[in-house]
Amino acid sequence: MQQYVEFAGNHPILVVIWIGLLLAIIVSYIQAMFSKLQFVTPTELTLLVNREDALVLDIRSNDDFKRGHITGARNIPLAQLSGQIDSLEKAKDAPIIVVCQAGMSAQGAAKQLSAAGFSRVAVLTGGMGKWAEASLPVVKK
Repeated sequence: MQQYVEFAGNHPILVVIWIGLLLAIIVSYIQAMFSKLQFVTPTELTLLVNREDALVLDIRSNDDFKRGHITGARNIPLAQLSGQIDSLEKAKDAPIIVVCQAGMSAQGAAKQLSAAGFSRVAVLTGGMGKWAEASLPVVKK
């Protein structure tokens, strides 16, 4: 125990950084536990599409979408989403999986959809990067 105290005394900046990172991880974990958003893996996405006819909503730019996207995905870039939420009205009670490149901006889009009354919104964990990493098929148009 004495060694830890001595280390903390000799390296206060490292200790503060370590404590900050630990707190950030704890806060992130707690937020995820109480979040209304669901997160799905590529395998779960495939099951939702096949079993429940889920809508895959790709919020990347049109150019990124054309370079490769999940089969059957619908592209509405994030900047245009708020103006086009009405076009998704048919899928209000169906599962909607929001996809971006890394899974981060999709969370904001999923929150927008949830606030607009969509009941079954999920985010693809890791986005298209995780999809490609799993060697799952992409359509290029």
